[in-house]
Amino acid sequence: MEGGNSTPPNGALTGAATPGAISAPLEAKRDAPVGGQAVLEGVMMRGVTTWAVSVRKPDGEIETAVEKIEPWARRNRILRWPVIRGIVALAESLKIGFRALGMSANAQLEEGEEEQELGGMAWGVTIFVSLAFAILLFFVIPVGLTSLIKDWLDSSFLFWLVEGIVRTAIFIGYIVMISRLEDLRRVFEYHGAEHKTISCYEAEDELVPSRATLYSRLHPRCGTSFLLIVMVVAIFVFAPLGLPAWYWLVISRIVGVPLIAGIAYELIKWAGRNREKSWVRAVMWPGLMLQNLTTREPDESQLEVAIAALDAVLELEKPEDDAYMEPIEIVA
Repeated sequence: MEGGNSTPPNGALTGAATPGAISAPLEAKRDAPVGGQAVLEGVMMRGVTTWAVSVRKPDGEIETAVEKIEPWARRNRILRWPVIRGIVALAESLKIGFRALGMSANAQLEEGEEEQELGGMAWGVTIFVSLAFAILLFFVIPVGLTSLIKDWLDSSFLFWLVEGIVRTAIFIGYIVMISRLEDLRRVFEYHGAEHKTISCYEAEDELVPSRATLYSRLHPRCGTSFLLIVMVVAIFVFAPLGLPAWYWLVISRIVGVPLIAGIAYELIKWAGRNREKSWVRAVMWPGLMLQNLTTREPDESQLEVAIAALDAVLELEKPEDDAYMEPIEIVA
């Protein structure tokens, strides 16, 4: 990683290169194998073999925990096949993300309060309930609502088109609703700090708050963009199924979720690698606009936390080295 340069090498940025001339946030053009997630008063960052979570404690200090991981995709070549690798990466990131959330919650406890550690079974139940809620809200309910007017629709084409519109509308409505929750505002600010820090690193710029703040809080590999792609991909995946009985419609929506997620993951990774192409940016634009709801502009103290997490990862690995360019998928 290059550091200390006002203008990174190799045309790594779009936008102006000096603070006095900036008319729009800076953006990186390359896609590095790092990702992250906002947590309570902090940020989790993940590389290929390491993840770290940094949290601002009630006393103002930054606490950082680091853990090594062996990517699931390295266990078997099949787990690195297209589509399958996306499903594996998402499942692995979900596990790490829930653990990071638990660690950030414990870091907010006052002195003398007892930390809460969830066992494997408890984490499994938590993840299962979360996934079940998402599948119910975004897949089962849309197909159920559309089935109510099934007899009014003249073709399977209209059915899956209407279902897709209903699904996407529910998703956007959900995003709008949670974006208005005041309790989540600081989480969204840390989400913005995560994106800015990753973009600063991808641009090979100096990882300091004064530089990271210049970058866009919108990132093409964000989970918000990914979920919007899932909503759209689902329309095309379910289309060939036609109009079977209602129970087969519901079963297909549940069983088809992993396939849809895997395809959507391939698309968003490809878009991240080809973000400099104007037509790719145009296609990704709706997802980026949704990120205006799930991110907020962070202050420099929040950027400091995000940078601490990424620095902790980079101290143990260098994602740009050849040893780390093995095709291991990282969710942003």
